[in-house]
Amino acid sequence: MQSRWQLWGGVTFLALVLIITSGGSWWLQQQLMDANQMPLRRLLVQGELQQVAATEVQQALRSQPLGSFFSADVDELRQRVEALAWVDRASVRKEWPDLLRVYVVEQQPIAYWNDNLLMNERGELFSADVEGLAAGIPYLYGPPDAATETLSTYQRLSALLELNGFVVRALRLSERFAAELVLEGGTEIRLGREARLQRIQRFIDLYPAIEKQQQGAIDYVDLRYDTGVAVRWREPEQTQQDES
Repeated sequence: MQSRWQLWGGVTFLALVLIITSGGSWWLQQQLMDANQMPLRRLLVQGELQQVAATEVQQALRSQPLGSFFSADVDELRQRVEALAWVDRASVRKEWPDLLRVYVVEQQPIAYWNDNLLMNERGELFSADVEGLAAGIPYLYGPPDAATETLSTYQRLSALLELNGFVVRALRLSERFAAELVLEGGTEIRLGREARLQRIQRFIDLYPAIEKQQQGAIDYVDLRYDTGVAVRWREPEQTQQDES
């Protein structure tokens, strides 16, 4: 009989321990997930910021409650920062006891796209205020779904031209992917769809002879021929307008 009571006593004691432990764990979890317990009070924004102000990042993060050190979802907070137009990517880290550290990498635009968007080095498009953006990046134009191909075409053609002292200001790809370049100074180079690099090389080889003709500024050079080129010179009035 005594052993039976000892058995029941042991079982009861074990059950009480389990209940207390479970209740304590639940209470502790509730405390940890409570945003009022150990809230994130400090925000530290880092990165080479030129287009994005630290205050913009802070406002984006505080657009909704941050949560506590234990309840804050760093992935969701990161998405708030990356929703800013000039932010390419961000990392968010919590540091004991109340610090949220945010590192921001800005978008690096390398071209305008179809006049209303910007393009980064991966060929990705984004929309942002271009006020204060450094001048000099080229203008790329092409079919809406051909941004990556347009960028690749520009990089190949401009690399060859720049090696020979020419600066490309714009590239246009038509709906049929015929290419046309605009050099600094306004001269157009019409390349068509095929053998573009070979045609660029032909332009480079023939340019000294074209320049020697000294008939004024060149309006365009049409290289869409198997051999030779067609050159059009600007009218004097047009040259004066372009220079003014």
